[in-house]
Amino acid sequence: MRDEYETSIGDRIGRLRDRRGLTQEQLAEAAGVSVDTVRKLEQNRRLTARMSTLNQLARALDVDVSALVGTPTTFEAKADEDAPSVLALRQAVSPVSDLLGEDEDPEDPPTIGALRTALRSTERVRREGRMGSIGSTLPQLIRDARAAVRHHHGSEQRAAYAVLAEAYQVAATTLTALRKEDAAFTAMERAGLAARRSDDPRLEAIGASTLAWIFTKQGRLEDARRVALAHANEIEPGFRSAPVDLSLWGILLLRAATATVRQGEHHYDRVEDLLRMATAAAASVGADRLDYATPFGPANAGVAKVNFLVEMEKNHEAVTAARTVPGLASLPPTWQARFHVDRALAHADLEQDGRATRALLAAEQNAPEWMRYHATARRLVAELRGRERRRTSPVTDLAQRLHLDG
Repeated sequence: MRDEYETSIGDRIGRLRDRRGLTQEQLAEAAGVSVDTVRKLEQNRRLTARMSTLNQLARALDVDVSALVGTPTTFEAKADEDAPSVLALRQAVSPVSDLLGEDEDPEDPPTIGALRTALRSTERVRREGRMGSIGSTLPQLIRDARAAVRHHHGSEQRAAYAVLAEAYQVAATTLTALRKEDAAFTAMERAGLAARRSDDPRLEAIGASTLAWIFTKQGRLEDARRVALAHANEIEPGFRSAPVDLSLWGILLLRAATATVRQGEHHYDRVEDLLRMATAAAASVGADRLDYATPFGPANAGVAKVNFLVEMEKNHEAVTAARTVPGLASLPPTWQARFHVDRALAHADLEQDGRATRALLAAEQNAPEWMRYHATARRLVAELRGRERRRTSPVTDLAQRLHLDG
């Protein structure tokens, strides 16, 4: 994975700016950011930036955000298990047998119960951030679910479609994390078709949440906001709504808020409104729930608030809010890890490098493999290592574990 990080964000910005024939001042004006921010990034005096800043720079340079952040494009190799394969995942999502009209698996498919068990296992692996394990097992789950759809009829076929829809969604998020946005979008199109043929009417709402997340990762922020809010409006929960519907509504509101906060400071009022509604829904839900592999409740709403404050560069408020998040341990490991990375970003901006490092170490403890794939965490570790004067220290040791060169 090292080749993905040979150049910094600033190196990429400078190269793309030169290709567009822009000066630093012209890029700053077009992006709506300060010249000082552009200059510090290009001079590698800053190795990190808020996602809202990166989205504005990406729009001005007419590229996807992934072109600036340098996220991984393949799975890590592991000697002790089957090697995960991006190609195998692509082939499972878009098999050539569809074009040739072939039966891709002549064997009898697994039972619906076995499919559901395999799906729950895959979703647990994803929540734990074990990317390599997802890449090894997910292609077969998709093939098995497709075979079940062809083999069964009636209610069993609709149940198989439900598993297939969720498996495609896991594939879409995995492929997006690896910068395979084209394949991810194909997976989401197939997820939508499967959801409409399934026995679960809520799958379209959680699919919209996934699609909004993918659009956000691509920098299609307004598209993400619109998709999330359109499906949230369809749910329209009331006082007597089932907890799962309140949960899905809240998840969609947080997706919309995430996209909105990254559109810049002119949209912060809308972010606060969305967060206020989501927080009220979380209070109604009570303890955090886990619906469709996605948590929602007071803890997740609190974590989201910290993330939004960090994006708004309200670092003191973010640090204070982080101390009051209830029931953090109830969240999946990757959610906890992301929360600690946000804490680290706030502390680093406040020049509290020791606290930032401790927060990053907490994130690593929660989800060590996820850390190796997470671009923001890696960039922050590199920046803190550059500011560290000692030859050996906790942050330099962490940089070595993340395989950061230099």
